[in-house]
Amino acid sequence: MPPVFYTDKLSKRPIVTSVSVMTTLKWFALTLCLVLTACNSQTSTTSEVENSHSGRMNIVSPDWGNAATLTAMGHAPIATGDVRVWDRWVGSPKLPTSITDLGIRYQPNAELIAQLPVDMVIDNYFYEHARNLYGDVPAESVMFAAKGETATWADYTEPTRELGVLIDNPKMAEDYIVQSQKDIQLASQQFKERYPKAKKFAVVQFADANNMRMYVANSLFQPALEQMDRELVVLGKGNNWGFVPIRMGDLAQLDDETCLLIIDPLSPITRAEIDDSLIWQRLGYGNTRCVGELPPVWIYGGMSSLVSLANNLSDVSLKGGEVL
Repeated sequence: MPPVFYTDKLSKRPIVTSVSVMTTLKWFALTLCLVLTACNSQTSTTSEVENSHSGRMNIVSPDWGNAATLTAMGHAPIATGDVRVWDRWVGSPKLPTSITDLGIRYQPNAELIAQLPVDMVIDNYFYEHARNLYGDVPAESVMFAAKGETATWADYTEPTRELGVLIDNPKMAEDYIVQSQKDIQLASQQFKERYPKAKKFAVVQFADANNMRMYVANSLFQPALEQMDRELVVLGKGNNWGFVPIRMGDLAQLDDETCLLIIDPLSPITRAEIDDSLIWQRLGYGNTRCVGELPPVWIYGGMSSLVSLANNLSDVSLKGGEVL
């Protein structure tokens, strides 16, 4: 395009200005305006997103039972303890990758806590000694445990509702309770279809090849199996933690219709020692008696542990005995 000549009235000299240059300047100005508008729009949108989440409470819970139930409900805590071994002892639900590991649950890292934007601590009496580490942050105790000699469904639904109130979302808790019961009933139906004659269970966890904990009526296994229309068989009255210590030979007291459930983790060394045990061989588990091994479930957990146990039982492979 040929240049256009303009005359400067003051200098009387012609000024050459390219129309293409002027057009380029106009497009540059327009583009800059659009970019700035887009940036402002993006900033506004980001602010709206941040504001939409500003009402969500940042919960810290050193207790795995509360941490697991909050996670399963849909309001995972921003931090809990011993995350590195969560899968080994709790299993399900999976923690979000963004969660902060407080270190040892009983002795959380004070320096790390000071850097967290904590709105509330939810623990129980076992962790109350560490509350001073959280400064002025309010702390509430929620305990999943039997209130009497026999654990009930209410012993797990009521604390779940307490969590809903604390996070200012009672509906989330109520919906989770309803869904949990549906999940347990579905797991029960699946198990009955696979093993219709397996109705009685004893539940143990090995400390070593000869010593174990048998979980009894005041443990979470009672309401979980009851919801599945199954019976928990026990040998004695349990302690406050819901178990009675027994030795391998004590299993001979169980009748042949009772299936033994072994809760993981079980170390390879202990497993090998059990297989080599003459007492275990005489008991006949896996041959004349029924036995099954379940993935980890947090024994002292809440509603999420009941659901995990039911799901694990629906997938278990039982071996031995006449009940299969």
